[in-house]
Amino acid sequence: MQQMMRQAVTICVAVAVMLCLPLSAWAKGILRDPDIEYALGRLAGPIFDAAGLSAARMKIVIIHDDQPNAFVADTSHVFIHSGLLLRLDTAAEVQAVIAHEVAHITGGHIIRRQVNMQNASTAAALGVLLSGAVVAATGNGEAAAGLAIGISGSAQRVLFGHTRAEEASADQAGIRYMARAGIPPQAMLDVLEMFRGQEVLSESRQDPYARTHPLTRDRLRALRGYAAASKLTANPDPEANYWYARARGKLEAFIRPPAYTLRRVPASDGSDIALMRRAVALHRVPKPKEAMATMARLVALRPNDPYYAELQGQILLESRQFDAAVTAYRRAAKMAPNEPQIQAGLGRALLATTNKANLPAAIKALEAARARDGYDPVLLRHLASAYAQSGQDAMAALNASEAHIMRGDCKAAMPLAQRATAGLSHGSVGWNRAQDVINACETALKRR
Repeated sequence: MQQMMRQAVTICVAVAVMLCLPLSAWAKGILRDPDIEYALGRLAGPIFDAAGLSAARMKIVIIHDDQPNAFVADTSHVFIHSGLLLRLDTAAEVQAVIAHEVAHITGGHIIRRQVNMQNASTAAALGVLLSGAVVAATGNGEAAAGLAIGISGSAQRVLFGHTRAEEASADQAGIRYMARAGIPPQAMLDVLEMFRGQEVLSESRQDPYARTHPLTRDRLRALRGYAAASKLTANPDPEANYWYARARGKLEAFIRPPAYTLRRVPASDGSDIALMRRAVALHRVPKPKEAMATMARLVALRPNDPYYAELQGQILLESRQFDAAVTAYRRAAKMAPNEPQIQAGLGRALLATTNKANLPAAIKALEAARARDGYDPVLLRHLASAYAQSGQDAMAALNASEAHIMRGDCKAAMPLAQRATAGLSHGSVGWNRAQDVINACETALKRR
């Protein structure tokens, strides 16, 4: 997990500027990890296919929030709180949540939410465009706007609190998608049963999921009817449950206190998931020698798994075993060359060696990561450092400016972008990226 489940600040620049709120009032953490994202992608794929959506275009995004909730903000992303993932018991229940949220997309409910935003005169504040690695303050900002609003308390209930009619419609469509994908519909009923009775509680005591997905007896009765009519039995899918157990185990090992994990994973358990969880917990204690020894056992058990190699690289890097970390990340990158988070880890490890001869390879790896996933300010900051160390000051300023604007800091971003435009060829890709930062900051300042 990249830098111990590091938090990338969500893009809410224009919202904070328009409403004169500090970014801390809006920002929540996004949890990024290639292993967990791959696992959730495997679970979501059959649902996306059944709904007629492109699995390559759709993304599952994990919000670091203990409160159980899930929502959709645009037509390409499903947001799930870490608290909900840790609360669900089976892969089928995760798939039920995804199916329900996908049904809000296919049912056109997002379009109605956007109309509500426009009617509330907030559309201008929500126009944030992600273009490459630059956040521009004009254009189509479905995902960024939805995320900024979707995870803020009262705004979430107003804009993403679906009506009971929409919920009933999403239930029916979601169960249909589950059936097409061969997933027992009973799982959706199991999820909603967890929140049964929430509506009789005061709002302060309700789980957010119950507020944004209102429950009724009629809905539950209809769901029972759908589940009973289905011919699919609730036989567990071993492969799906393996990937969910792996994703949940890793998420829990990084979020919960290490002692929590070590109490629940006996040393006698030699399975790959148990070894992974113990390695993460030992690393966080920290007990580096034990953590690295456990990782060595895990990698020997699963030598062709790029995500375990990536985790080994992370633990070695954070234990300051830089050369060994480079070796582990290179193994991971060889097995998964198109995984941007692995490429970013390789770049960071190469930089950490402080060997000038490694700078070209570090820049190459970090640029490969940025090309596929350019929305991470931590990645951009490392790119800026790599270019600075190599004497490419204009490129260093460019990436640093983009990292700052990702956090909504135009005061820091603007002079760096201006320095980049002065040092880069007029009209080049880099010059245009810097100009986008300048334009975004100027637009944001006008809105004040």
